Amino acid sequence: VLDCELSADERLVYDSVRAATVRDVVDRLRSGGNVMAALEALLRLRQAACHASLVPGQTAESGTSSKLETLHARLEEAVADGHKALVFSQFTQFLGILRSRLDDAAIRYEYLDGKTTKRGEAIDRFPGDPDTSAFLISLKAGGTGLNLTAAQYVFILDPWWNPAVEAQAVGRA
Repeated sequence: VLDCELSADERLVYDSVRAATVRDVVDRLRSGGNVMAALEALLRLRQAACHASLVPGQTAESGTSSKLETLHARLEEAVADGHKALVFSQFTQFLGILRSRLDDAAIRYEYLDGKTTKRGEAIDRFPGDPDTSAFLISLKAGGTGLNLTAAQYVFILDPWWNPAVEAQAVGRA
């Protein structure tokens, strides 16, 4: 578990999402609403903790996040030591932001989400290409049917509701 503190700007976004969702959830539950409002509120808070631009109506001024900075530093260390890493996220939009960051840093990676059409090719390239250091995978698309034992590190950017799904993801390595 890698802890990272939200920046001041990120904290403002997170706290504003929290305040708005708490009020909304309490109002809905008082008026006989169901638990879905609470689950959506948790989803928004999870998004805000990853990257402000994931929250509907928000944009990220800096284009980065504390979580992204922490991950990038760890990936650079792993790459420098000749290691490979699996990076899982529930949010494909967050993986897209990470892709841009890795492109800028010239870190080669493979990518897999539910829309990937040549899944087998990406899976086969990862262990065989010594220059490919990371495999970015959506939790849902990569939870089963993968054997990626070339990776020495596994990063789960946003913990899943079900710990068994995380265990499956780690089990891919």
